[in-house]
Amino acid sequence: MTAIYLSLGSNIDRHKHIAAALNALSEVFGDLIVSSVYESKSVGFNGSNFFNLVVGIKTDLSIGALSETLKKIEDANGRLRSGPKFSPRTLDIDILTYSNFVGVDSGVELPRSEITTNAFVLLPLAEIAAEVLHPQLQKTYAELWAAYDKNSQSLWSIEFEWRGKEISLAKH
Repeated sequence: MTAIYLSLGSNIDRHKHIAAALNALSEVFGDLIVSSVYESKSVGFNGSNFFNLVVGIKTDLSIGALSETLKKIEDANGRLRSGPKFSPRTLDIDILTYSNFVGVDSGVELPRSEITTNAFVLLPLAEIAAEVLHPQLQKTYAELWAAYDKNSQSLWSIEFEWRGKEISLAKH
């Protein structure tokens, strides 16, 4: 079984689509490691705020098969692929890392560059995988978060309940 980290985001019917994604991921992959849910402003376009989180899974699927599975979950949640890259979306699920793989497989470049550039990816990843090493940089996600320019993007944790359990609390 390969350890994988995924980034989830939504800025349309956010609670509904994030909960649906967690349900679908749980059905396909079993136990999930789930970060807090964070709210942040849109990056790259003017739009509603996003909910973002990181989920850890384990699977025997190849990168290509995993990518197809995640696209099916996005599509089942109304994801439209015809618009611009930076636009509102019901659900976005990106593979951040696939164990220690570095390179391109089935059109997926790993590790995903957004890990080190977006607070809404790095903070939740550091939360659930603090001591895991970034496959290229060979620094832990906790080290990368400690060095991150926290003034470059604002985000805040929100209250979020999934399957009757609070997985995220608002922090002020």
